[in-house]
Amino acid sequence: MKKVFFVSALTLASFTAFSQDALNKAMVDQFRKDKEKSDKDVSDPKNSAKATFWMERAKLYENIAMSGSEVDSSAAKTALEAYKKVVELDLTKKGEAGKSSKEATKALNGEEGTSLFNAFVKQGAEKYQNKNLNGALEMFQLAQEVNKKDTTAALYGGIAAQQLEKKDDAKTQFATYINNGGKDPSVFYGLAQLYRGDNDFDKAIETLNKGLEKSPGNKDLKSEIVNILLASGKEDQAIAELTALTTSDPKNVQNLVNLAILYDNTNTRATQKIKELNNKLGSGSNKAANAAKNLESEKGKIEVFDGEIKRISALIKKQPKNADLKRQLADVTGKKKEAIAAVATLESEAKAAAESSASTDKTGLEKELADLKAKQANASSKAIESYKKVLELEATNYDALYNLGVFYFNEAVQLKGEVDNMNMTEYQQKGKEVEGRVCGKFQKAKPFFEKAVAAKDESEAKENLATVNSVLEQFAGKGITCVE
Repeated sequence: MKKVFFVSALTLASFTAFSQDALNKAMVDQFRKDKEKSDKDVSDPKNSAKATFWMERAKLYENIAMSGSEVDSSAAKTALEAYKKVVELDLTKKGEAGKSSKEATKALNGEEGTSLFNAFVKQGAEKYQNKNLNGALEMFQLAQEVNKKDTTAALYGGIAAQQLEKKDDAKTQFATYINNGGKDPSVFYGLAQLYRGDNDFDKAIETLNKGLEKSPGNKDLKSEIVNILLASGKEDQAIAELTALTTSDPKNVQNLVNLAILYDNTNTRATQKIKELNNKLGSGSNKAANAAKNLESEKGKIEVFDGEIKRISALIKKQPKNADLKRQLADVTGKKKEAIAAVATLESEAKAAAESSASTDKTGLEKELADLKAKQANASSKAIESYKKVLELEATNYDALYNLGVFYFNEAVQLKGEVDNMNMTEYQQKGKEVEGRVCGKFQKAKPFFEKAVAAKDESEAKENLATVNSVLEQFAGKGITCVE
């Protein structure tokens, strides 16, 4: 993920703070004296009732702010309030705005020829440089009140808010920058990251698309759309976006690697889902069949018990005083009763299993299974194709080499599962042939792990290579011929 801070220093020439040493000492002293006098006169009812006093105070504090001196680091705020007092007090007898009021209004609206907006931005930049981020944010926000169409203050306000981890303020500031016509692609990227952090994926993608309207060829914005689609679970859309990127920039190795991995992941998930659906399709029928089998077995016991009862009863007729025969008859009769009760239970279970099997939407599941198999086959093919394109451009690309090795390794493991599930008869019929193909898959994985180890000394590749070599030795010991 890219770092989200956009600019590091706020050092534009027009806003750089001058050191106090660079100012005329007499000017600084004069600012201090004028400030003290103005602050004192605020409490004078006569002075504070005059629009002219507030206009002088507004311009004084505006000049202090623009001078870059340390006389008052928040002078722009005082100038703002003073201009507002001018507008309040300078009214004609008809209640209309006077000359000073109109001039103050222009300053408050950041019109051409006025300096209040620049005063806020300058003092905001100074606070930022002094690491007073909260103060900087406040100044940039007030600057935007003065000039609602500007992008500079919104940009820097967003940066300060983001470093303060005030995400809502950052989003507001960056959105204002964009809405006012800002074009910096890093702002669109960063705002999208903020939305992504809130899991507002649609808003994030909308922001990135707006950025692409301003910067159509920006690769970072395009790549981030793919990342957000993946984060939001929209893998098919991510594949479509990344495919477009690889088409427009076919020699971009990383895009090809990412596309291959997407297809690889799709193949893995589809394979697992296919297994689950096969189990689901078979489980209902198997359960019903097992229940019916158990029922028939229990009914068979009753027949056996009936035969025994008949046999023992005949013997008792011949030997009416034989206590052992009577005991045997009682024992068998009791077991028959247990079997009859068990049959009743099993009949209920068999009926429920049969109904459950009948209610399973086999047609729907079979359709889903067929679709999944087609998706899995396509993803498998595309993954291999994309990995091989990577290796055509960069033969030692570790990710492509290692992932191709894992791909064939997993295919071998999956195929081996078929052998493990065979009974003796099935194994005698086709076990050796399937094992040959299993061996072939492991053999196919081996050179990719070898090249991956050569490209980068990673333990995962070395461990997998060791496993493959061990398995191949076992097959050789069993006399299995590897078949691809």
